[in-house]
Amino acid sequence: MKPVDAPLATTAGARAVPVLRAGAGQATDCVAEEVPIALEYNGISHAVMLATPLDLEDFALGFSLTEEIVDSRSDVRDLEVVEGCGGLTVQLQIASACFARLKDKRRSLAGRTGCGLCGAESLPQAVRRPAPLQGDARFSGAAVARAMRALDGLQPLRAATGATHAAGFADAQGQVLLVREDVGRHNALDKLVGALLVAGIAPQDGFVAVTSRASFEMAGKTVRAGSSVLAAVSGVTGLAIDLAQDARLTLIGFARDDRLNIYTHPERIVWSPA
Repeated sequence: MKPVDAPLATTAGARAVPVLRAGAGQATDCVAEEVPIALEYNGISHAVMLATPLDLEDFALGFSLTEEIVDSRSDVRDLEVVEGCGGLTVQLQIASACFARLKDKRRSLAGRTGCGLCGAESLPQAVRRPAPLQGDARFSGAAVARAMRALDGLQPLRAATGATHAAGFADAQGQVLLVREDVGRHNALDKLVGALLVAGIAPQDGFVAVTSRASFEMAGKTVRAGSSVLAAVSGVTGLAIDLAQDARLTLIGFARDDRLNIYTHPERIVWSPA
């Protein structure tokens, strides 16, 4: 969290606002932006999320994959971000088979910062389980700890505002290759997944690290992205554990200060040095 007397930083995704600080008088603060982001598929509005207006192409691609709207990057034929109506719209053109499947879902989403299930029409739809992960990748506990330490210093928007989450992807040595930030933890993870697609990085070759708790939705998105380990700086939920166990996801909570709580599939974490 930024200190009270932190100097004002000009950071993408943030803006300066006046603030009255107790005992210090008038000052200027830096706050994270949060705007409505509409996702439109083949001309049809599908979801409106509140998000930080950064890396929106990554966000749209990642959301499309983790929500099973598309199956791969090639299913997205075109993507454009347009401004208007009090927010931003990401217009995607997707393969006809994917669009037909989307229409069959008859789902209307209205997302919020802290909820990844808004708009689900039934209980089975809300807690749908992804197919189990394949492969037997192994990672050292030292590499996971190394990535979590590095992630703390790779969040310029959080450093400026103290108001955002981050999701990072690290390789087997614990080197963080990509980081995405957002006011919403689900959004940050979707942005990361989209960035992996754009960069052509295989999710199974590394692991996901997040600065939030690991909920059912976060675990599900990680599995659908194809990564076999999710490490969270905070706790995990019971439903996330259930999903991770069935989906062969290694779920780690309280990953901080070289400590790891491994809740599912601990066989993927090796305790020899990275």
